[in-house]
Amino acid sequence: MKGLKTVYICSECEYVSPKWLGKCPKCSAWNSFVEDVEQVAPAQSSTPKRTSVIHAGESVATEFCELEAPTYIRSATGLSELDRVLGGGLVTGSAVLISGEPGIGKSTLLLQICDTLGKERRVLYVSGEESSGQLKLRAERLKVSGKNLYILTETNIENILNEAKRVKPDVIIADSVQTMYSDVISSSPGSVSNVKEVALAFIGKAKTEGISVILVGHVNKEGGIAGPKVLEHMVDAVLNFEGDKRQSYRIIRAQKNRFGSTNEIGVFEMTDTGLRQVVNPSEMLLSDRPSDTSGNCAVCTIEGSRPIVAEIQALVTQTAFPAPRRTSNGIDYNRTCLILAVLEKRLGLKFSGSDVYLNVIGGLEIDEPASDLGIAMALISSLTDKKVPDALIAIGEVGLAGEIRGVSHIEQRVREAARLGFTDALLPTHNAQSCPMIDGITIHPVKNIYDILKFLKGERKD
Repeated sequence: MKGLKTVYICSECEYVSPKWLGKCPKCSAWNSFVEDVEQVAPAQSSTPKRTSVIHAGESVATEFCELEAPTYIRSATGLSELDRVLGGGLVTGSAVLISGEPGIGKSTLLLQICDTLGKERRVLYVSGEESSGQLKLRAERLKVSGKNLYILTETNIENILNEAKRVKPDVIIADSVQTMYSDVISSSPGSVSNVKEVALAFIGKAKTEGISVILVGHVNKEGGIAGPKVLEHMVDAVLNFEGDKRQSYRIIRAQKNRFGSTNEIGVFEMTDTGLRQVVNPSEMLLSDRPSDTSGNCAVCTIEGSRPIVAEIQALVTQTAFPAPRRTSNGIDYNRTCLILAVLEKRLGLKFSGSDVYLNVIGGLEIDEPASDLGIAMALISSLTDKKVPDALIAIGEVGLAGEIRGVSHIEQRVREAARLGFTDALLPTHNAQSCPMIDGITIHPVKNIYDILKFLKGERKD
């Protein structure tokens, strides 16, 4: 098209190059350039100059002591698990970005919360991917009444803002931001320029009129949010919808949250009638746990303010290949290699001739060192075929010298284990001395990994 040219824009720092580059010369990111179209000589436009997305007029400096702390109004979404991740509910005037794999349940989740939000607030649901008929069928399946819910199937941001001015909603849901475009941008929907322009328009609407905006974002094949990296910086909260589409459980995790903690998670189960909250994830993760089996150990991890008891399974089997395999699901691969090296060096256990498989049941991602002791227990149990007691939970961090180090929130972890029926807790010596006596559970202190081996052999030290 006349007056247009193809350029390549870095999705990380928005560096513009006339040709594709493998590495960005500005931010050094690899494979970050995406194709875009820009005008060679932009025509003089009558469009007024863009103002700040927060203030409609000129910005004026204010003395710090004169500033007043804002009182944010939160609205319950009807799903307490989602409210937990948001920090207590949907904040008025905030912009939230929800991303996840295709088919994970993003649209289902948002349509479900419309039912509760519509009881007190007016909701505008903008769909750029589905027709109104498809949304109606899903709403009937989810039993969504649709009170105060307005559906708009549109992808042009100027038309969307005009309709929002007429409807005057309190909440706007845009599904998805990658399908929408602006008339002032020549490139196709989903390009870096269009995604940035559309997001700026929605955020400006949220900040100037106090409207809560929820944006749905696509993910690329690497698992990151498609479009410019600046999109994540612009919004107030970034939520990741995780889980395997072949399994029924889903996890929402906050990657960024200006109004709450980023450590909280929300757990859901996908059913025929939509997403169902899992208020007690520990019971869900341990529901089908095998008994009297080697290579199986329970651990307790802290997600925000919530203790979650998970099951770690290890399988150590003789390898048929020159280089043994190391596979870990839900556990950092480097952490797995570290623990294997400590066990092989300090205990003399030979894992070098065996394939090692580690798995966290339920698709949970464990990334804190407090699970090290449970991982080591499961590995030693599988290699020696010594069974870990079913009523035992292991909590502690393994050091490179083979020592077992203390962890935080130990009383909270032990109480959660006792509530779920565990009768024995393997704890670092430091934590065992400071942890109060809890009814129904016996604490076994361990100082190093040699004590683990003694414990599995039946030489218990209380």
